[in-house]
Amino acid sequence: MSYPRRVLLRSGLRLLAKVVIGSLTRYELHGRENLPRTGPLLVVANHFHFGDPAVLMRSVPWPIEFLGATQFIDPPVYLKFLPHVWGYYNVHRGGASREGLRAAETVLAEDGVLAVFPEAGSWAAVLRPARPGTALLAVQTGAPLLPIGLDGVHNIFPALRQRRRATVTVRIGRPFGPYTAVGRGRARRAQLEEIGEDIMRHIADLIPPERHGVFAADPALREAAMAVAAFPYGDLNG
Repeated sequence: MSYPRRVLLRSGLRLLAKVVIGSLTRYELHGRENLPRTGPLLVVANHFHFGDPAVLMRSVPWPIEFLGATQFIDPPVYLKFLPHVWGYYNVHRGGASREGLRAAETVLAEDGVLAVFPEAGSWAAVLRPARPGTALLAVQTGAPLLPIGLDGVHNIFPALRQRRRATVTVRIGRPFGPYTAVGRGRARRAQLEEIGEDIMRHIADLIPPERHGVFAADPALREAAMAVAAFPYGDLNG
């Protein structure tokens, strides 16, 4: 494995994403000054829609790798092939996913840029708790993290059906970390959970308050988010 991969193919796909997003949306990018010049870098973002990876790859200047689920549940059938064309490192929901994490660690060891959606799914348009994998990856690699907030992506297709363009806003925060965790067992798991919450709060600062979900200051918003926080597809692995 070497970083970056599929350079020509991905350059073409990034150009396509730029053209399509520019044509179909009112695209806004804020925080460009927070982009580091080089890796290693762990990019973390909220995940409200299957189109988030395309918006993310259009918004950053580096070759970017993705860590994602084995199966894609919510995209239309005619779009499910695109992640495989790009190429990504897959993980299995609910499993150890050692191979995917090992590949991700290698990307960061090569000073690469890796994108992770800590919520591990896009079934709701509010923030949900982070799965433990992102915190574990951050601790094991010691890589700095770059938070990105994505807003409006889930409105693209409904707006197009009404013959209008949705506003898609991308906000890039300041890099933070690295993280460390010590000990073993429950103590270490508790630290990883705290790290996951801290990562999500960095992301929450970059999206509208009504999208903060389980991290909202409003108790009513938190309660409503908890109702959709669990993975809604039963035992489906992906």
